Amino acid sequence: MKAFLPPPSPEQRRGRWRSPPTPIFNFLQNAKFQLLRIVPIELSTANDLVAMWHRHHQPVVGHRYSLGVIDEKGVLHGACIVGRPVARLVAKSEVVEVTRLVTDGTKNACSILYGSAARVAKAMGYLKIQTYILEEEFGSSLKAAGWKCEALTRGGVWVHTDGVPRRTDQANGPKSRWSKRLNEPSPSLIFPEVKSRNQLNFFES
Repeated sequence: MKAFLPPPSPEQRRGRWRSPPTPIFNFLQNAKFQLLRIVPIELSTANDLVAMWHRHHQPVVGHRYSLGVIDEKGVLHGACIVGRPVARLVAKSEVVEVTRLVTDGTKNACSILYGSAARVAKAMGYLKIQTYILEEEFGSSLKAAGWKCEALTRGGVWVHTDGVPRRTDQANGPKSRWSKRLNEPSPSLIFPEVKSRNQLNFFES
């Protein structure tokens, strides 16, 4: 049987009638969206946020680069510190590691920082970026940024090459290692042959 719609009312014909708003329309109308963007920041600024917000880690000593996430007013909602890999056997010229990442809980801030850290590392020519999270953490932000879980580490306390024990004021339990492949391996670096003193002066200028 063919269904027929009722004829339009006079209000509908004059364009004055509007359909009632749907629940999703009401949600979108009342939602408050924050426009977030990434900015480069100094290590000292990132460490200040780590000291203030991080649950189980302390500030770090060095970094390759640090990123912050801000809203449209310029308020910092999180930071990401990317440095050399902590593990001694990892090629430090090919791999970088997110050593600290902290936010104030702003939605999507974590995944934006992880994604931006990977893009910066890719532009710099690194082959891989990695990070470690606690075993009980789910890694939802990492999944959203396209990272993959590689392995579960044992954790524990070890000694540095200079004989100094590892610090015990932060979490030393088992952690899962997440990573993202960035670039294909490149040829080994070869320094150009210096044929004259003038050429050497050119390199030094």
